[in-house]
Amino acid sequence: MNDNPPRAKSVVMTLFGDVITPHGGNVWLGSLIELLAAFGISDRLVRTSVFRLAEEGWLDANREGRRSLYTLNPKAAPRFERAYQRIYSPTYREWEGQWTLLFATSGTITAEQRAGLRKELLWQGFGMIAPSVFGHPGPDMETLEEILLRVGVKGNVFVCNASDSSLADTRPLRDLVEQCWELGSVMTNYDSLIQRFAGIPKLLNARSSLDPEQAFVIRTLLIHEYRRAQLHDPQLPLELLPQKWPGKTAYELCRQIYRSTCEAAEQYVLDTLRKEAPDAPEAAPYYYQRFEGLRD
Repeated sequence: MNDNPPRAKSVVMTLFGDVITPHGGNVWLGSLIELLAAFGISDRLVRTSVFRLAEEGWLDANREGRRSLYTLNPKAAPRFERAYQRIYSPTYREWEGQWTLLFATSGTITAEQRAGLRKELLWQGFGMIAPSVFGHPGPDMETLEEILLRVGVKGNVFVCNASDSSLADTRPLRDLVEQCWELGSVMTNYDSLIQRFAGIPKLLNARSSLDPEQAFVIRTLLIHEYRRAQLHDPQLPLELLPQKWPGKTAYELCRQIYRSTCEAAEQYVLDTLRKEAPDAPEAAPYYYQRFEGLRD
C-alpha cells in the first residue's frame, strides 16, 4: 500500500490526534509501544520519538515509579487539536464571495514578528498577494485571531474584507488563486492517497467481519496519509478550485473507510489501553461527529 513507510515520530503524532486525545488525552508508554508495534515500530524507536517530542514541547511526561504517562503539553494542545479537527471536516467550504486580506505593513511590528506571521499564515493556507499582504477567501477566523495573538501582533496589523469591484474591465479576485497558490503539489498528494486506498472499501465490504487489529492499522495509516496530504491544502472554497478537485474525492474516500473500520478499531484501542489503564474511557462524544457522523 505504501512504498514510503511512516516515520515513528510522525505516527506518534497521528496516534495522539486520532486515538489518544478522544480517549482521555494521556497514554502509558507501554500502551503506546504496543499500539505502534502493529506498524513494525520497535520500542526503542517509540522511546526516542516521545523523548524528542517532549523536548520540542509537544508532549509532557509524568513518571510513576518505572512507568511514564504521556500527555499533550497544555500550551501545544489547542493548536494541535485545532489542526486535527480540520482533518475530519471537508477541506472545502461554502463561500459568500468575500476575501479576508491582512496587511502586515505596520511600523509597529518587528521584522521577527513579520517573518513569524508570514510563516504561520502560509501554513494556514493564506496566499501572499504582495510582500506583507496576505489573503484567503474563507479562513477560520478563530484560528487567525489565535495566530495574531501567539505571534504578538494582535492590534498591530490591518485586517479587512474585500469583494469584487463593480468597475468594468478589472480582473476578478478569483484569479488570485492561480497566482498565489501552488495547487499542483496538493493535487498530486491527494491523487497518490486515492490511488493507494481506492481498493480498500471493496476489500472491507467482502469481509463478513474485520479483525480489530487490522481495522486499527488500516484506520491509522489512512489518517496518517491523509494528514500528510492535507498539510499543504489551503482549504479554498470549492468553486475557486480546479474542476474534479481530488481533495473532495480523498475526503469522501477517507470518510467511507473510517466509518467502516471505526467500530473494530475502537475495540482494539480500548483493549490495548485498558491493559495498563483499566479505567481508560471510551471515545468522547465528539469522536462520533468526525467525518460528518460515524453512526447512521
